[in-house]
Amino acid sequence: MEKEAAMMTMTDTISVLVIEDEESFIEALVVGLKREGFLVNVARDGVEGLELFERSRPDLILLDLWLPKKSGIDVCREIRSRSRIPIIMVTAKSSEIDTVVGLEVGADDYVTKPFRLRELVARMRAVLRRSGVPEIAEVSADTVEIDGLVLDPERHEVHLDGRPVPLPLKEFELLELLMGNAGRVLTRETLIDRIWGPNYVGDTKTLDVHIKRLRAKVEAEPSRPARITTVRGLGYKYELPRGSGAP
Repeated sequence: MEKEAAMMTMTDTISVLVIEDEESFIEALVVGLKREGFLVNVARDGVEGLELFERSRPDLILLDLWLPKKSGIDVCREIRSRSRIPIIMVTAKSSEIDTVVGLEVGADDYVTKPFRLRELVARMRAVLRRSGVPEIAEVSADTVEIDGLVLDPERHEVHLDGRPVPLPLKEFELLELLMGNAGRVLTRETLIDRIWGPNYVGDTKTLDVHIKRLRAKVEAEPSRPARITTVRGLGYKYELPRGSGAP
């Protein structure tokens, strides 16, 4: 199936390296990006940024223009000399010359503080698409089938080895999102945001309760889940079957 083949190309959650020295800005940015489902590492000067880039090999870099020890321009130039990783320059200055210099040394895009998180995330997703890095898949209307479990969004039906599996709305939506991103880690924040909405203020254990109920219905051994697994400290992942060609 085309849908299943597409899922097999997916990797784990996208990692972002933030190279920034303004603590108040870092805190808000990290919280926001994690809620959007990104893994985030932070470096607080240019030298540390280059070291962390080499160690972590992120999927995208958010790079402040003015940094201690080594400027963002120099960091961008060094990284670009040996990598095509997407780089978005971030600065408090908005003059045209800053923009031109940042782009000339290889930045893919440029944002000026203060900015809206939604604008930044939209730009991040745009450069990731251009670079070929897969994102968290949106829910589609296509039927999804993985190892005997079939989910039909249009009919709101789930079958396991030919048997119907009745699911309440939230459990169905949660399974749909997990299966649609099979093979990838979805953070707790992402799952809560997508299923219960960004303004949800209830107990986060609600997610764990729904996962437990789902496992009771789709796992051969709910206490030893093989489909919906826990990734400690991050969230949950719907596993692709062995031999599926997943990375």
